[in-house]
Amino acid sequence: MDIKILGTGCPNCKTLDKLTREVVEKNGIKANITKVEDILEIIKYGVMSVPALVVDGKVVVNGRVPSSEEIKQLLMK
Repeated sequence: MDIKILGTGCPNCKTLDKLTREVVEKNGIKANITKVEDILEIIKYGVMSVPALVVDGKVVVNGRVPSSEEIKQLLMK
């Protein structure tokens, strides 16, 4: 699984990164997590509001920080 955290480094972006890494570790999910801070790269995903969570190339959440449980559900699909 390829996970990207899109964000420019704001507190919400850092929170999403931290929560996602915790969920992956706690649930033994095999994933490659990358933080994308380059605004031009973020725009390529069609994201206008950060933070955003991208799983296997698909934007699954943007503009807010989901709960740990919601992240788990998105990753376990």
